[in-house]
Amino acid sequence: MGVRMVVAVTDQDWFTQLRRQSDLAEVNFWSPSPKSFRALQPGELFLFKLHAPINMIAGGGVFASSTIMPLSLAWEAFGIANGVTSLSEMRSRILRYRKIDPATTGPIEIGCRILTQPFFLPESQWFSPPASWSPNIVSLRGYDTAEPEGKALWEAAQAAMAPSVGPHSFAEEQARYGEPTLIRPRLGQGAFRLVVTDLYGRRCAITKERTLPALEAAHIRPYAEGGEHSPSNGILMRRDIHSLFDQGYVTITPDHRFEVSRRIREEFDNGRHYYELHGSEIALPRDQVALPEKSALQWHNDSRYLG
Repeated sequence: MGVRMVVAVTDQDWFTQLRRQSDLAEVNFWSPSPKSFRALQPGELFLFKLHAPINMIAGGGVFASSTIMPLSLAWEAFGIANGVTSLSEMRSRILRYRKIDPATTGPIEIGCRILTQPFFLPESQWFSPPASWSPNIVSLRGYDTAEPEGKALWEAAQAAMAPSVGPHSFAEEQARYGEPTLIRPRLGQGAFRLVVTDLYGRRCAITKERTLPALEAAHIRPYAEGGEHSPSNGILMRRDIHSLFDQGYVTITPDHRFEVSRRIREEFDNGRHYYELHGSEIALPRDQVALPEKSALQWHNDSRYLG
């Protein structure tokens, strides 16, 4: 089996809005319905095909992850990288697609397919989908580079990307290695948040809180100080604990124990709820690759924790 790819029918408004943005590190190719997506694994190629009458592949990105999330959280995580200019515009578009009364209120869940290293080709480099593509396809179709048609699609995509390599493009590294291979997704802030949220089962690692709007993906070592948007540099926390963690009032030890600084009591004459959690073991993701990096935890203990 080779590397899989997906060619997905793309909303032209979404595409046009995003191609105007410069230096995008990630985009959310969302589905108006909360549908799961299992066509690709992280590192495989997701291509955009514009609607008829254009019917051309005009861009794509590296698939990083997929999930089902409330619309409000998808907007908070990705903003205009959702391909819209505002939350209200995104909501009205989703309701229209789902043929729901636009006056409908209440939460909405959508499918999120997170793509990193997105690219939007100049019109002169757009190319046709494979000959087997049918006009009846309204969503997407998968291809495999182990098959002749899939290999030809991969090569067409590489040729189209070559003249327009950007700072987040993977075309250059692919050209270096030649044969189709998985591409390491470089997560952005939005993808980091959604990936960490799912890895921790949508529960705060310290309190087990499950109210999703109250949870945040905390960087152990801040991105601005050399940390990466990688799952092993993230822990899902309730908002108040995340704030205390960033300011050094709490920490997590390399053996995954939650510790609370004496400074909360000294400075605020408060903190009973937090001290009750002192010494407790945090919940960890099942994926061993996503376990909190010990060196990052040690950095936080040594460089940020107030003790």
